[in-house]
Amino acid sequence: MADHVVPHFQNSAGHDSIAVGVREFMCIGANPPFDHPHVFLDMGSENEIVCPYCSTLYKFDPTLKAEESSPADCGWVPAAA
Repeated sequence: MADHVVPHFQNSAGHDSIAVGVREFMCIGANPPFDHPHVFLDMGSENEIVCPYCSTLYKFDPTLKAEESSPADCGWVPAAA
């Protein structure tokens, strides 16, 4: 069983870019039911990545915790199964 959940982020508000505290995460596009396929993004050693579905620019910010984003309204927590 997994000991942690991969952080998920969304961009329902249409921000130009979103700062996140991790380099590996899931982008869902907008909040459900308007989400796109939940895609795993991995920045590797880079500090930015663009989602291939919604074109949101994500930027790594080491001052944020894994589940945090800036703007703060971009985090999303999947419902428990």
